[in-house]
Amino acid sequence: MTFQLAPYCGTAPSPEALMADWNFDPILLSAIALVGLWRWAWAENRRGQWVLFVGLCAIAFVSPLCALSSAFFSARAFHHIVLISLAAPLGWRLFFEPSVTLDRFPPTAAFVAHTVMIWLWHLPLPYAWALSSSLAYWAMEIPLLLSALWLWREILDPRRASGSALAVCGGTILQMTMLGAFLTLTPHPLFRPHFLTTDLYGLTPLEDQQLAGLLMWVPASLPYVVAFLIRIGQTIKTSSRHAAG
Repeated sequence: MTFQLAPYCGTAPSPEALMADWNFDPILLSAIALVGLWRWAWAENRRGQWVLFVGLCAIAFVSPLCALSSAFFSARAFHHIVLISLAAPLGWRLFFEPSVTLDRFPPTAAFVAHTVMIWLWHLPLPYAWALSSSLAYWAMEIPLLLSALWLWREILDPRRASGSALAVCGGTILQMTMLGAFLTLTPHPLFRPHFLTTDLYGLTPLEDQQLAGLLMWVPASLPYVVAFLIRIGQTIKTSSRHAAG
């Protein structure tokens, strides 16, 4: 099955035009500004964290990275890393705390939801559909970011039991590693929207896919590894405190 491509970020730019290809979509800019203002007063002592979150979202959607992701699957992978591995751990508290609704679900629900989103939107057919229109694009991006925010809440919220947080974090590292290995080791290119765009930059579609896999395999997993180590440190510190008491 093939789709008529009309990616939200536009057609793949030439290398010469890339740095001038910013996305000044007024609806997007208004949404980013409204989200920024919406949480600014509430954030109080977390305003620096909030500015970083909004800035990373702007890098993902406004900067030339958006346009480059029309040329490379690896750029799309990096785009998603910015959202789920860098922005989401900064923004979870500002979106999902407190949240009675989320407290009704076990931590594993966040893991399952995010794992489904990650794998769904990095498989060839759903990925091609996401580039078929602006509506399809946002149907990919918004659930992916929301599921990542929810996941990071379960990992970093100190009210969550350490065992559950470590299980969710470890499971995420494992599934990211599996996806990265799948993309890296698959011997033929899978993502048809980029079959004719990577040559502009001197890469074959397979090399582009392998680069995406390596990005998902290592850099995307590093924030989760750091979080895992932090939670272990917190657990040891708490156990030592209880033992001393």
